[in-house]
Amino acid sequence: HVQLVESGGGSVQVGGSLKLSCEVSGHIYRVNLLGWFRQASGKEREAVAAITADDRTYYVDSVKGRFTISQDSAKRAVYLQMNSLKPEDTAMYYCAASISTLGIRNPLGAYEYGYWGQGTQVTVS
Repeated sequence: HVQLVESGGGSVQVGGSLKLSCEVSGHIYRVNLLGWFRQASGKEREAVAAITADDRTYYVDSVKGRFTISQDSAKRAVYLQMNSLKPEDTAMYYCAASISTLGIRNPLGAYEYGYWGQGTQVTVS
């Protein structure tokens, strides 16, 4: 049983910062890909950032230069540092993990991920 638990969401003013955390637990040998997705009210889920086991990072254009994804492999944790937050960043943020041994085609593709957290709300106003 694999579980992902996010934390760190909240309300922040425009231009402020938040750091999201996600811990992965369960009997898994290796996490190959970790990502953050978000879904705003009335909109489709979209990818935000991803990080591979060898620390390659990927970002959606709208957050480049503002958000930073990182991981602590020993803790099986992934983080999302969000700076210069905008109202359009308001959404439920989900972390996701892939333990697949197949090649990664698109780190920002939701189909790559087999495990998802419950989400943490971020509100920017």
